[in-house]
Amino acid sequence: MESSLASRDKVGVQDAVLLENYESENAFISNLKKRYDGNLIYTYIGSVLVSVNPYQKMNFYDDAHIKQYQGCTLYEVPPHVFAISDNVFRAMRDESRDHCILISGESGSGKTEASKYILRHLSACSRAVTSDHEGTHHINQQLIQLNPILEAFGNAKTHRNDNSSRFGKYMDVRFDFRGSPIGGNILNYLLEKSRVVHQAKGERNFHIFYQLLEGADEKLLEKLGITRNSNDYFYTAQGNCSKVSSLDDRKEFKAVESALKVFEFSRSTIENLFTVLGFILRLGNVEFEEDDGGRVTVKDLASARQLSKIIGCGADELAEAVTHRSIVANNEKVYSPLSVEQSIYARDALAKAVYGRLFDWLVSQLNSSLKNKGRTPRSTLIGLLDIYGFEIFECNSFEQLCINYCNEKLQQLFIQLTLKQEQEEYQNEGIQWEPVKFFNNKIICDLIEERHRGIIDILDEECLRPGDPDDKTFLNKLSKSVGKHERFVTHELADAKTRKSMKYNEFRLQHYAGHVTYTATGFLDKNNDLLYRNLKELMSQSKNPIVKELFTVEELQRKKRPETVGTQFRTSLNTLMQILMSKEPSYVRCIKPNDTKSPKYFDHDLVQHQVQYLGLMENLRVRRAGFAYRRLYKVFHQRYKSLASETWPTYHGSDREAVELICKSLGYGKEEYRLGRSKIFIRKPQTLFRTEELFQRRKHELATMVQAFYKGRIQRQKYELMRAAVTKISCNWKRVLAIRLKEKRQKGVVDIRRFIIGFIHRHEARSKKNANFLDFVRIKYLEKCVENIPRNVLDKNWPRAPVALEEARELLKELNMRNMVMKYVKSCAGEKKARMEEKLLASSLFLHRKKGYEETVSKPFKQGTDNIINSKQMMSFLAGERLVYACRVTKYDRHGYKDRERSLAVTNGGTYVFDPKSNKMKDHVPHADLTGISCSAERDQLFVLHFTNPADDSKADVILSSDYCIETLTKIAAASKKGDTLKIVSNNKSISHSLGNGKVGMIEFTTGKAPSIKKAKNGNLLVIAP
Repeated sequence: MESSLASRDKVGVQDAVLLENYESENAFISNLKKRYDGNLIYTYIGSVLVSVNPYQKMNFYDDAHIKQYQGCTLYEVPPHVFAISDNVFRAMRDESRDHCILISGESGSGKTEASKYILRHLSACSRAVTSDHEGTHHINQQLIQLNPILEAFGNAKTHRNDNSSRFGKYMDVRFDFRGSPIGGNILNYLLEKSRVVHQAKGERNFHIFYQLLEGADEKLLEKLGITRNSNDYFYTAQGNCSKVSSLDDRKEFKAVESALKVFEFSRSTIENLFTVLGFILRLGNVEFEEDDGGRVTVKDLASARQLSKIIGCGADELAEAVTHRSIVANNEKVYSPLSVEQSIYARDALAKAVYGRLFDWLVSQLNSSLKNKGRTPRSTLIGLLDIYGFEIFECNSFEQLCINYCNEKLQQLFIQLTLKQEQEEYQNEGIQWEPVKFFNNKIICDLIEERHRGIIDILDEECLRPGDPDDKTFLNKLSKSVGKHERFVTHELADAKTRKSMKYNEFRLQHYAGHVTYTATGFLDKNNDLLYRNLKELMSQSKNPIVKELFTVEELQRKKRPETVGTQFRTSLNTLMQILMSKEPSYVRCIKPNDTKSPKYFDHDLVQHQVQYLGLMENLRVRRAGFAYRRLYKVFHQRYKSLASETWPTYHGSDREAVELICKSLGYGKEEYRLGRSKIFIRKPQTLFRTEELFQRRKHELATMVQAFYKGRIQRQKYELMRAAVTKISCNWKRVLAIRLKEKRQKGVVDIRRFIIGFIHRHEARSKKNANFLDFVRIKYLEKCVENIPRNVLDKNWPRAPVALEEARELLKELNMRNMVMKYVKSCAGEKKARMEEKLLASSLFLHRKKGYEETVSKPFKQGTDNIINSKQMMSFLAGERLVYACRVTKYDRHGYKDRERSLAVTNGGTYVFDPKSNKMKDHVPHADLTGISCSAERDQLFVLHFTNPADDSKADVILSSDYCIETLTKIAAASKKGDTLKIVSNNKSISHSLGNGKVGMIEFTTGKAPSIKKAKNGNLLVIAP
């Protein structure tokens, strides 16, 4: 526990006794909330465990956690229900004393789950000390399988809880001297029988009814005459809540059947048990009506007869019994007819009586199976009390009075035993006992249970009084009998202010947990719990073995009036108190954090309400009245010995002396602590907190020292290992290197000798003498070739070769060239191939024939039209022609050779010349009519297209000039396929051209510094090339 004090600001303290402001209820609740928000649902108040329902599955209930808590003292490990059960188990086994664990809290606070975990842990503890073959496995199984049965028959879905226990339970588990379970016994208290016949909206009847409808096989349902729909039955349809998401009724029914078999219920007994349940279900559907004569009868007589047959009675006996009442007067039995309301009361009373007695019978059968069959020399008990907590509703009735009376008795026992334990511990340790002030609720218990003057006896007297007693006369008698009691008030006796909050039929008690207002309506009926005699007689004649056990003939023969419910409960409660007083108690107080069953939501007001009802602040004040903290000398010494130089690191004296030295070193005042016989007692939590903070700081100092020493030692060890490893590796590596060097030198000598001999005989034919040398020369030459091999077809260089490899050089050179050419050709596909073909055509036309050609080789020809020819101009094309090439040109007219800007278009059918401004076609030279192409060998850009037009001999040759002369002529030659007609004149020769109508013109060429194209004085066209 001490280890968690350093983090108390974040998650609170594990033991509320260590709260500084322990008298503040808000401080206590705030500590619970801190721990709840950190998923720490358990908190101690001394040895009392407070459990806050998490409403979600937690991961600290597995087998690993069970083992973690086995054999540990209460404060060695964090608070847990396993710690309580383990502490109880070890104390029971080691001290041979009976113990009990009291679990309390309101509905939905987790009592049932806590009892399950305790039974599971006790089972695991018993398995740890004995083996299965010793006969304990069966008892362990029965203890675990108790819950499915009791939950099915005693639990129900309420507004507060989907699996609410509607009865109180006390169970004894008997162990032998080794700690092995050898038997058990169950006592049940105040089953909520009224739930059988009535449920509020959103609530359900007991689980077993829905489980039967969902899980039973068709054969059984058919035999009982029931269907699977729970809404078909009045007793299960009132709450309009037949399905619950958190419950699997079909699966639970199978679990109940399996559990009953573990308790050795026979198949026929189980079937008879389910038959009784089916009878109760169908009994709720029995309806009544009045005939014309005012006589009450059953509406569906056939169904009533079938129901009577199912329970093993005469055909018309059930219908008769629920509509009449037998009265014995002067030893004569008289049957009195009932009204509709009375018949409904009789029907419901029968259902409640059958189910209530069935539950008692079931518990009795379980006890018979759990009973220890053998004899043991010594045995001890662990009792487990799972009972409802204090209840305050908007309307509190007779059940709430009984429940709150029970809690008053438990609170009285709790305070007495807690004070007793405290006083005994002080006496055992030789510490002076300081009287503790606390509220003694004996005054409340006496008000309820005192003989002849208590509320229970007054209620009994009113129930037995001749005449027509009712709830109003009972309330009047209460006012007269206990009206002067300081903790009792009615509307009649209250002051004006109190009357505003009370009705005429209510009375109010001031319990230890606060004021509770009870409605007197129904008190007499619920206390009497009468069942008409003729109904008992009917049930006693049943052929169902279980029903026959529930309603015996001996009961009918008794003349004495049965005890009232209040008296029975008081007797059983006093018996329970005696049982608990004879045992060493431990406590688990369960708290519900909210009403919405939501995880991570903590309702402060609701928790405050429960803290008051559970009397937790009373318990805390009693525990803190003396010394807040106490520990064995050995535990305190071992934890805090580092805080005193005299006790650190070891002390060879007694633990008590060591603790005294630690207290002196820490400067404890005389009033701050006491030394007992085996423990140190510290009065205030602040003293412990200060000690723990000093220990935390000292722990860091020690950790730093230990870390430094440990790291130094580890690094030294690593260094020594590394140094030894380096030395060894170095030694071996040097040896390896020496061996390698020797082998390398030996090989080198052999290779050098062989190389020299080969060099001397290098010009001779291949032989053993020169073979290695020649191979070496070949390899070196090939490596040289790889490094200097040409990368493209234009690179004609090749590495020189030795004389012996001249032939190989030529072959390699040729192969490489072929390979490069092949790769280049393969890469020239599609457009690239077409461009190369054009370049090849240009080479064939102009290479060494026209100056300036070499400059155009590296420049690619234009592709496409570059938007020179528009759609209007294309309309002049002949049908089927497509544009191949276009460019801007200058045309020279035949009349005076005047230059004009034109657009040239080459198609697959001819050559067109357009005026770019007017889009008119000026010339058209079909490829078929093209007779020749002429240009000069100089650098000028002029060329002539010669053609003949048989239809019109007035057409003249076309004289054009283009900035891309070579490209244009190549395109025309390619499109017309008349490259062979290209005529290139050189040596300043002239070109003759047709002017039309048989006339001929001349174009003269010359070179000069100022290139131009113009008409010469002789009338010819003069071209001056650069």
